[in-house]
Amino acid sequence: MDRINPRCAGLDVHKDSVWAAARVDGKVFIEKFGTTVGEILRLGEWLVGHGVSIAAMESTGVYWKPIWNLLEDRLQLMLVNAHHVKQVPGRKTDVKDCEWIAQLLECGLLKASFVPPRPLRELRDLTRQRTQLLGDRARVVNRIQKTLEDANNKLASVASDITGKSGRAILDALIEGKLSVEQMVQLVHKRMEPKKPALRLALAVSLRPHHRFMLRHLLQQIDDLDRLIESFDQHIQEVMSPLELEAVKTLDQIPGFDRRTAQIVLAEIGTDMSRFPSPAHLASWAGICPGNDQSAGKRRSGKIRRANPWLKAALTQAAWGASRTRRSYFWAQHRRLAGRRGVKRATIAVAHGLLVTVHCLLSRSTQYVDLGANYFATVNTPDEQAQKLVRKLQKMGYNVEVQKVAA
Repeated sequence: MDRINPRCAGLDVHKDSVWAAARVDGKVFIEKFGTTVGEILRLGEWLVGHGVSIAAMESTGVYWKPIWNLLEDRLQLMLVNAHHVKQVPGRKTDVKDCEWIAQLLECGLLKASFVPPRPLRELRDLTRQRTQLLGDRARVVNRIQKTLEDANNKLASVASDITGKSGRAILDALIEGKLSVEQMVQLVHKRMEPKKPALRLALAVSLRPHHRFMLRHLLQQIDDLDRLIESFDQHIQEVMSPLELEAVKTLDQIPGFDRRTAQIVLAEIGTDMSRFPSPAHLASWAGICPGNDQSAGKRRSGKIRRANPWLKAALTQAAWGASRTRRSYFWAQHRRLAGRRGVKRATIAVAHGLLVTVHCLLSRSTQYVDLGANYFATVNTPDEQAQKLVRKLQKMGYNVEVQKVAA
């Protein structure tokens, strides 16, 4: 094969060691380095000393990040998918791995993964950590609900959010143990007025000291997490650039999106859509487009890839919210697909549509305009709509004859 990169290197990165193979005009030089700052800087000097201008390494957990942070200003670095550089079975050693990566890079057979610039990487860290904190909070709420069930208290069966304004007031009163059931019922918000009879039955059993102790400390944990999440919200707002803040306002117009969802999406893909040639490329990179697995003319599977879990989770959650935004385009799309493809496939299709919308808004610097719930009705001609209705009736067991009325 032709040498696309005659002076290149492959790095096999581990937690405590890095094997480097430099290919210089057909010659191979191999060296082992540590992963401390001094060793990584020595690796950079060794690569530059051999005239290497580009180096590739696998995406192995977080172990590639120190190398990238310290050498990105000195060398052209490539982060590649580990699935794309697998060798022939039976030839697996650290030395063979770095040699193989260098050989593939020399022939130009590697495709670089998207590694955002440092400010965007830091924003990613913040949004991902906040997502983890929100997950921790949800788990603590589940523990509170289990504690109430263990105490034979059915507050969670009456209140939809036991940590909301009304639920929190009742929980505080249960922990204190000084108010009667009727007094606790009067603490709820006026929107829970119709639920008061059920609430009286749910709170009929008093808590034991053990359950009060458990609930007190679980609520303290909720308060601590709320303060942490608020701190992350403020810091994320401070570190975002004016362009990113404006993009958040633009994406917030999309059904199913809120400020946090927009921040997560921007942290994962950025505001520069030139790195994704088309919305289809972005959807493929995010792993929310149908897979393509065919053999002998048969399609064996169409399930989506794993890809970016943070972006996919945010888009799926937004899709579920968009499917509940009545009389919108995405509401109509979800209803149209859910009946014949199932709710899960319909939700992923809506998530795909949301990401395509995000790409269009950011690449064209325009505002969101909803197509409306009647969009799909206007796409098909009257004859096509009639044929669909006939097929539906035939599936229900009816024999239908259609005759068009003369104008």
